[in-house]
Amino acid sequence: MESFDIVTITVNSALDKSTHFKGLVPEQKIRCDEPRYDVGGGGINVSKAISRLGGTSLAVFTSGGPMGKMLEELVAKESVEFKAIEVQTWTRESFVAVDDNTNSQYRFGFTGGKISEEESERILEAIAALKPKFLVASGSLNEGLSDDFYRKIAEIAKKSNAKLIVDTSGEALKKALEVGVYMIKPNVGELAKLIGVERLELEEVNEAAKQIIAKGGAEIVVVSLGPQGAVLVTKDVYEFVPAPNVAKKSTVGAGDSMVGGMVWALSQNKSLKEVIRWGVACGSATTMNEGTQLFKGEDAKRLFEWLKNK
Repeated sequence: MESFDIVTITVNSALDKSTHFKGLVPEQKIRCDEPRYDVGGGGINVSKAISRLGGTSLAVFTSGGPMGKMLEELVAKESVEFKAIEVQTWTRESFVAVDDNTNSQYRFGFTGGKISEEESERILEAIAALKPKFLVASGSLNEGLSDDFYRKIAEIAKKSNAKLIVDTSGEALKKALEVGVYMIKPNVGELAKLIGVERLELEEVNEAAKQIIAKGGAEIVVVSLGPQGAVLVTKDVYEFVPAPNVAKKSTVGAGDSMVGGMVWALSQNKSLKEVIRWGVACGSATTMNEGTQLFKGEDAKRLFEWLKNK
């Protein structure tokens, strides 16, 4: 198999379906527009984002049943190289519906089907056989996978000297940090939980991130601040970037796009100042599109130019 500088991993992949309707009324049949289908799941979205910036990556993801086959076809249409690992349970769906009367967005997510122990081992073996410079593990874990699954991936990355970026939350993230990773992207609430406090104010984020870095949990901590922007922290660097003011239509995939923009920039040997700005540009550009579409390359580049001097 061709070698790739960037490999993304999605164990809980999804087929994203989005639509529009007019008026949410209980007990009545809601007439919806023809649905739009997009590929989904953290790592797959990261690979899509990288592709839209002109980069290449290998997307490794689970695929099961008819939904899995449809997912593979859609990934191929995105011009993303991929390795699908077949599993017995069907690939899950996620559903986004927008009420045109109120412009309210409703997001429905389903849990992923159970992954067997044998399938789990096949996923880990596939990852171990790859030797990328950057390895991205993103998204939630399926039923059947233990909380230490990303920890096992961290151990694989350490052995192969791959720089591991983990974008998840809860115990799965905590256990990965015990091994040590290259970069994480929590929001403020998730960062608070990682250091064992109830909440954090904005002025406390830098010190909280440095606690994780000092313990060897991560080299880079990027904290998403939602509409306020994001900060990037290392032991020597603190970079705050405000989010540009754009007309928001959907936040689906914004976090994954942010990770994709940053990993692409890292692979291009950009400075950390540029890395965080590419991340914010891609995340913000995604919110400009409806449903689950992610961003347009030209929008991300335009926003990056605006952010260069911010």
